[in-house]
Amino acid sequence: MAAPLICPSILASDFAMLGEEIRALDAAGADWIHVDVMDGHFVPNITIGPDVVKALRPHTKLPFDVHLMVAPVDPWLEAYREAGADILTVHPESGPHLHRTLGRIRQLGARAGVVLNPGTPLVVLEDVVDLVDLVLLMSVNPGFGGQSFIGSTLRKIERARALLDAAGSKAHLQVDGGVTAANAGACVAAGADALVAGTAVFRGGPTAYAANIQALKSA
Repeated sequence: MAAPLICPSILASDFAMLGEEIRALDAAGADWIHVDVMDGHFVPNITIGPDVVKALRPHTKLPFDVHLMVAPVDPWLEAYREAGADILTVHPESGPHLHRTLGRIRQLGARAGVVLNPGTPLVVLEDVVDLVDLVLLMSVNPGFGGQSFIGSTLRKIERARALLDAAGSKAHLQVDGGVTAANAGACVAAGADALVAGTAVFRGGPTAYAANIQALKSA
């Protein structure tokens, strides 16, 4: 079984030192940089705008995996792509026409992803699976870091993997929320190939990042 991609969420980083944090994650062996964008409307928090993403882009060549927790989402796609996003993931609930939104992301030259909250059914993927490069399953309700992993997500990972395989999709299957070395192995065994982790990566400061990332990869 291949090691999963590790995608540290900078939501858990030191916001006063974001550039340094990005460089440290790169040096520590991160695969993608996960950027949680929250608007205080779709979720109860406010985080990172496109200008911040643009400022961080020169600090690494790693893909920027930008999770857009904003509504309406369509007006922001171009701004985040121009700022340096390589992957743009959107919630079905954040706009009226998911198929159109995913198509627009691809027109902009980015990879397109769909994010499913714990209460969002997998059926929404069935008619857009051909436009999806990434499926992100939330294992917490989005809005804040540091939450505990919802155990029933493991069954949802299995069902999502079966859906993607049946469709012949090569999309990545990513999990986000409460991911630690204690449950990372179960997520991968269920079918995930990419893990978003915040606290589990950033615990202990920059000198611990490499060991924390390796612990997740080898769990």
